[in-house]
This record gives sequence, structure tokens and C-alpha cells, in this order.
Amino acid sequence: MKKEMICIMCPMGCNLCVQKQGEEVVVTGNGCNRGAVFAKEELSCPKRTVTTSVKTKCGVKSCKTTAPIPKALIFDCMREIEKLQLESVEFGEIIIQNVLNTGADVIVTANN
Repeated sequence: MKKEMICIMCPMGCNLCVQKQGEEVVVTGNGCNRGAVFAKEELSCPKRTVTTSVKTKCGVKSCKTTAPIPKALIFDCMREIEKLQLESVEFGEIIIQNVLNTGADVIVTANN
């Protein structure tokens, strides 16, 4: 099995080639260790950071997860955020702790 992908861990955007050799996954084309970790994780359990907005009494404010969550849970995470309507929020405030038991919090990334 050979798979090609572009690393999204930094602005370099390395072209990765991932091959399974026996039980080992071999990654080439990465400019740093983060690329190898990304490629291996992308094959087993792809994750993404969710960036969206949350409703407040003053309009909408941007928010995001503090860590990548499994890609399969993105729409469930969005539904959890969509349920909220907050009075006011401050930059860095946690609005959902441990969203969907992923270990990631959802925090506000803009001031009122």
C-alpha cells in the first residue's frame, strides 16, 4: 500500500509518501518529525482542529478546539457548539470542556 498526501502540520506543506512495509509504516518526504507523526495518524485516526463560531447575545464570536479531535466527530462537535447561546464571552474562555470526551476543550478566540 502506497499513499501520497500533503502534510498540514506547518507552512512547508511537504509531499509525503506513506508505505506499509510489513507491520511498519514508513514515511518519506517529510521535512521534520511532525510530518511522520501526521502521516501515521492520518492513516489510523485522522484528526482536525475545529474552528467555527458560537452565538452570543452580542452576535457571533469565533471559537476552536484546543486540540485536534477525530475527524469522524467534527459534525457532532459542531452540533454541540450550535446548541449554545452565551451571554458574553472573553478571549480564551472555555465554553465546552472535554467536548465529546476527546480531551479537547472548545475556547473563544475573539473578544466581545
